[in-house]
Amino acid sequence: MNFYRHYLFPYVLDWAMQQAVLQAPRQRVLAPAKGRVLEIGFGTGVNLAYYPDQVRELETLDPETMLEKRVSHRIASSGRKVHFHQLAGERLPFPDNSFDTLVCTLTLCSVQDPGLVLNEVYRVLKPGGQFLFLEHGASPELKVRRWQQRLNGVQQVCGGGCQLIRPTKELVASSGLVFEEVSQYYLAKVPRFLGFMTEGRACKPMG
Repeated sequence: MNFYRHYLFPYVLDWAMQQAVLQAPRQRVLAPAKGRVLEIGFGTGVNLAYYPDQVRELETLDPETMLEKRVSHRIASSGRKVHFHQLAGERLPFPDNSFDTLVCTLTLCSVQDPGLVLNEVYRVLKPGGQFLFLEHGASPELKVRRWQQRLNGVQQVCGGGCQLIRPTKELVASSGLVFEEVSQYYLAKVPRFLGFMTEGRACKPMG
């Protein structure tokens, strides 16, 4: 299993993250990014192509380094300066009120403790700062959710710890962030147990 996770899974992840069905959601979610930006769950750097032109530099973190040559090429092609930290999101190495924008795409499904990650998001955002997110998770439909529960263990093994049953909207709301925009939907041509999405923008209150 360690062989799969460290040597095969990065290629599976990179293929999945580049699917055409995710392109429009990424563009929508990342369009408002501005100021000092932190991305949690950098993965293979797929988001770099979707940041607006005004984002020329960003901090990123991920507990794994994956496909380093491919990621280096993406960084170079993006023309952006990227500072990578090989760390998990549960304990961020930044002072309070450090960032204007924090980004999380298809990451809260895989972290060890999403509540703790979101508490850290709240802490390091400046008052008025924005959290941009795109996540899959638990469906509100009972029939779909039952299938998610049945398949969750398999998904964790095949998906590098990814879970199908996390309630994204509720988790973000419980962090104290305030929704500015949020939408939920099923991705077209994706099985419903895997494709229930929550995307949006939430802000840290001005205090």
